[in-house]
Amino acid sequence: MNKTLSFLIGAVIGAAVGASVAILLAPSSGEALRGQIQDEIERIQNEMTQAADQRRAELEEQLATLRAPRRPADMEANL
Repeated sequence: MNKTLSFLIGAVIGAAVGASVAILLAPSSGEALRGQIQDEIERIQNEMTQAADQRRAELEEQLATLRAPRRPADMEANL
């Protein structure tokens, strides 16, 4: 979980820094700039939502596996 969280934090920070640099270096009007910022925010929100949904699905799968009743044969194999 730490690797996933670290990756997500790095991706968000990288996207924010990249977007900031691109916006600051690209000449454009205030209205166009606000539109670019809003588009970038929406893109980052979508990426975060997708990553959270994927992680939630993985955790739910792990939880279902842990909650599943163990058969006696499975218990003997672990001894």
